[in-house]
Amino acid sequence: MDEDALNISIRKFLKKVGITSQREIETAIRQAVADGIIDQDTTCKVSVQLTMDLFDEPLIIDGEIRLS
Repeated sequence: MDEDALNISIRKFLKKVGITSQREIETAIRQAVADGIIDQDTTCKVSVQLTMDLFDEPLIIDGEIRLS
C-alpha cells in the first residue's frame, strides 16, 4: 500500500465532504433564521454518518454549531 497515495486520496475526499457540508449547513441555517425557525443565538446539534463498504456499522460523529 502506498501511504502517500492513501493520504492524498483521503484528504481529497474529506475536502469534498467538508466544502459540500459547509455550504449545505450554511444554507439550511440561513433559511431557518430567515423563516423564524431558529434565532441567531441558537446552538444547532449536528451529526454525520460515515459509511464505507468495509465498515460493519456506520460511524456517527456528533457535534454542535453555535450561531453566536
